[in-house]
Amino acid sequence: MAQERIFLSPPHMSGREQLYIDEAFDTNWIAPLGPNVDAFEREIAEYTGSLGAAALSSGTAAIHIALRLLDIGPGDRVFCSSFTFIASANPVLYVGAEPVFIDSEPETWNMSVDALTKAFEDADREGRLPKAVIVVHLYGQSARMKEILALCNRYEVPVIEDAAESLGSTYEGKASGTFGKFGIYSFNGNKIITTSGGGMIVSDDEEALSRARFLATQARDQAPHYQHSVMGYNYRLSNLLAGVGRAQLQVLEERVEARRAVFENYRAAFGELKGIEFMPELPSTRPNRWLTAFTLDEEEAGVNISDLLAALAADNIEARPLWKPLHLQPVFAGSRFYPHSGTLCVSERLFQSGICLPSGSSLSAEQQQRVIDCIWRSLGKVANPAR
Repeated sequence: MAQERIFLSPPHMSGREQLYIDEAFDTNWIAPLGPNVDAFEREIAEYTGSLGAAALSSGTAAIHIALRLLDIGPGDRVFCSSFTFIASANPVLYVGAEPVFIDSEPETWNMSVDALTKAFEDADREGRLPKAVIVVHLYGQSARMKEILALCNRYEVPVIEDAAESLGSTYEGKASGTFGKFGIYSFNGNKIITTSGGGMIVSDDEEALSRARFLATQARDQAPHYQHSVMGYNYRLSNLLAGVGRAQLQVLEERVEARRAVFENYRAAFGELKGIEFMPELPSTRPNRWLTAFTLDEEEAGVNISDLLAALAADNIEARPLWKPLHLQPVFAGSRFYPHSGTLCVSERLFQSGICLPSGSSLSAEQQQRVIDCIWRSLGKVANPAR
């Protein structure tokens, strides 16, 4: 009999979601907008310390709207993290702009300040500074925002924080996603909290957020008839799903603690083994540890990532390689890319040697032990000290 499937990052309901859904049904607020949307925006703003928020249909939509708010279009450049999911950069293509990809650094696996500096220097010489920089907080770990913001401010280039994976994380005591001009969150089914599908844009620029809502609601002008002077989108979050998000937000801190505990259990099991290096934790930050990730040195460990993934799959355990860098993706072929230092490409090395393990906040101790035991067997270890 096949063992129960262990998923990478499944949704984790609190039990309170149905209360908000029932209320929406009872009051007939089934239309796309309603009280739950307004309240969810207010509650996310309060949680993150932002002045405002706009609830949208996805994190991707939120990045797209942020680019529109910055008037980015054909002929413009946008600097983007390369080591991330493609949704971070696809909206650059939506607006007809040119993505320029920036490598990661070993200390955070996020955007390399050295590579970003070189990209800015070249762009300045060429007279083609970017219109924005999209910084990703990978797997819940914040990028070096102090250094990145100092660099971007020097060139007067706004920052969009792709915090899709890092809601609940902090950098020097401040919420991830609140350092740049705009911050982006995702509530996809695999995120730390979910609305099934949804996203949010946060900012201290409330006028810009008002325009974000306008653009996301088909850009309908104030008129008694349907009139549209600019192109808009059908990007607003539904009132039903916003209700789910409100209940999820109430348990966010519990979800962060649960995922950090999962990470600590993995580190206790494998942290002393040669050839395994866990994703670093930058000092003065609290990553939400959305996914536990590590790299594997094949020579030292005696096994490679493909072997490990195959062994986990055979045990009905879902695991994934780390993100394939965007500068290697066929859709971005020919795009400019800046490595971390000289010829050292950190993101490519991480992709070739890294793995994400099941990390859900609902992962039981027995399920995690199954994952640990499978990895120990794959490494050829006789005894598992975590037992």
